[in-house]
Amino acid sequence: MWEHPILDHSLISARYFFPRPTAHQNAFAVETEAGTLACWRSPSAGSRPLLLHFHGNGEVAGDYLPEFAALLDSWGWDLLLAEYRGYGDSDGRPALAGMLRDIPALVNASGVPPESIVVFGRSVGSIYAIEAAARYPKLAGLVLESGIADVGQRVRLRVTPEELGCTEEELTQALQEHLDHRAKLQSFDGPALLLHAEHDHLVSIAHAEQNFAWLQSSERERMVRLVRLPHGDHNSIMHTNQREYLRELHHFLERAIP
Repeated sequence: MWEHPILDHSLISARYFFPRPTAHQNAFAVETEAGTLACWRSPSAGSRPLLLHFHGNGEVAGDYLPEFAALLDSWGWDLLLAEYRGYGDSDGRPALAGMLRDIPALVNASGVPPESIVVFGRSVGSIYAIEAAARYPKLAGLVLESGIADVGQRVRLRVTPEELGCTEEELTQALQEHLDHRAKLQSFDGPALLLHAEHDHLVSIAHAEQNFAWLQSSERERMVRLVRLPHGDHNSIMHTNQREYLRELHHFLERAIP
């Protein structure tokens, strides 16, 4: 199993990720190089489009059941709730860079072509949604909720290069090689929706503004929308802005795949 000597260091895994062992019923097994991910997939309804969802740090796939799955079903969409290594009932341990390599297994397991998939990343999940957009630039769309632009900033809040046994230059190079969101977003062909609480004190809305700018700076012409939600914070964004949040998401999905 491949692991990056810096980005997948045990200190990053322990301090940056907060896995919960909470399992859910009817797990959808996705096999990866690190073992089985206990995801969840709605029963296939034939040729329906699919939302591939990457949850936030302290969450698990089961937190989006049954309400979010039922909502997507009512909109005519299938849902695949991705799980991370070490979260829920999944094998392995969280690995910042290593989990980027799980994206193809998740897309392939969905049974849906990339052109019929919208990828959604919330908070830390934005790291993996952006990776999916870079690997599959013909995805139908990308949604980032409370997304992260500068992964290095988030890592440095938890660990120092000295603790990782590397120099600042080596850490910067590793981040640039594997977690360059600017390059990844500029390589994406499809439409994008960014949802962010204006008063998010955990991941500043400046991250959304930067991701938005990178998406706009691409030479490709496509729909890119940043929605600044006035209420709540990082972990209450959907609940406190529910009507506007869901209206924006529904409208985006309808336009991504009419």
